[in-house]
Amino acid sequence: MKFTSWLIRLAMALVAVMAVAQTPTHAQTLRIGLAEDPDVLDPTLARTFVGRIVFAALCDKLVDIDEKLNIVPQLATSWQFAPDNKSVTFKLRQGVVFHDGEPFNAEAVKFNIERHQTMPGSNRRSELTAINGVDVIDPYTVRFDLKAPFAPLLSLLSDRAGMMVSPKAAKAAGDKFGANPVCSGPFKFVERVAQDRIVFDRFPNYWNKAAIHFDRVVYLPVVDNTVRLANLQSGQLDFIERVAPSDMQAVGRDSRFKVARIVGLGYQSITINIGKSDRAQQNPLGKDPRVREAFELSLDRDAIVQVAMEGEATPGNLWVPPSHPLYPKNVPVPKRDVAKAKALLKEAGVPNPSFTLMTPTTNEAQKLAQVVQAMASEAGFDVKIQSTEFSTSLGLADKGEYEAYVLEWSGRSDPDANTTPHLYTKGGQNYSGLSDPAADKAMDDSRLVLDPAERLKAYERLATIVHEKRPLIYLYHRNWLWAYTGKLSGVRPIPDALLRLQDLKLN
Repeated sequence: MKFTSWLIRLAMALVAVMAVAQTPTHAQTLRIGLAEDPDVLDPTLARTFVGRIVFAALCDKLVDIDEKLNIVPQLATSWQFAPDNKSVTFKLRQGVVFHDGEPFNAEAVKFNIERHQTMPGSNRRSELTAINGVDVIDPYTVRFDLKAPFAPLLSLLSDRAGMMVSPKAAKAAGDKFGANPVCSGPFKFVERVAQDRIVFDRFPNYWNKAAIHFDRVVYLPVVDNTVRLANLQSGQLDFIERVAPSDMQAVGRDSRFKVARIVGLGYQSITINIGKSDRAQQNPLGKDPRVREAFELSLDRDAIVQVAMEGEATPGNLWVPPSHPLYPKNVPVPKRDVAKAKALLKEAGVPNPSFTLMTPTTNEAQKLAQVVQAMASEAGFDVKIQSTEFSTSLGLADKGEYEAYVLEWSGRSDPDANTTPHLYTKGGQNYSGLSDPAADKAMDDSRLVLDPAERLKAYERLATIVHEKRPLIYLYHRNWLWAYTGKLSGVRPIPDALLRLQDLKLN
């Protein structure tokens, strides 16, 4: 069986190498290996993390973030909040054009924000509900009028909500825009072959063209970690994202390559059904917070990171990593305490509780579930693992048809996007069913003030509530792992794990 499996993997590698080799050569082409094929290339409709990697070459945003999560200019050169923080005025970069030659200006910004807010199927609508309207002040000045102060706004505009597409092209294409996207980024769309390649060519009229040193960039989805790495090692790829943790040391020892580690902005957690459906009350884990505390105390985060992630993660117990400037320090990471866990279960009257842990079918998720199962058993838990295809598992979680769920969130630079969707009573991805007015108020308050110190106070209140109720057991924050040819310079590891092509060179 092992020999047969090895032959299958070798055959997959050869097929993938041949596919990459057949990609047309082009002067100064950068070839990037992706862990999946992105969804639609329309920033209004897109949902996937890997799609955001591709958008970094295609669609510039109003603002961006740097290595320290500071908001920095991109299509907007400056911004100013009103004294009451209920509006923000942007000065726009002049001389920018979209890939179809249409001008970028205040009218284009107004169009894009309204498209995000009104287009059927928009995944940006919920992100921009705070914007009451967009006013064009002059051709290069635009004001966002807010329903109330909204601290996460700039962070959201540094992602897909801030991406600008050509109004002319978007109006003409409608919901088919993603098949031939037209933006204002450094590269323009050439072709896409599903599950095979996405090809962009350098946009000669890019506003920052001096920072672009490639004529073409090709994104190639190669799902198998071993195959993706083999393509890098054979020279068929120049850069790969999400290297398997088990491969990082070997790649790092090879002088032909460089590696990068970035502590992610998201988290790996176990979400618990505490109120999403009737199943919450049919299981002691969902019904009794003492059982959830015992479950958490049965887990050793450091050991989980070493076993499930080969050490390539940071243990954590909240929605952002401890390195984040808005990380609440009032709730420290719990240490494993099996004796206390057993005492809590005895107090709750369920010394041997049983529950089903739903997990996606990926290798990492499976390994994590098995480690959790073994650790929790030492405290008396009987954990049954239910392996479920990822999209199916999301559907079951949304319906509350689960008891506990291994779920990872890729994360955003502002904590609001890591908390409100998952913890707010009406949050779109509140799979736990948490409904707590004090928690909702803490999240509301964190949005209403721009001062980081005041926002942190609100998150400390939220951390206390989450620690008591445990709708999610946060475990760790993964390292985003990159490997690339040693000939590539200018790589900037930014916490959102999106590869910026500006200033990259193949020497």
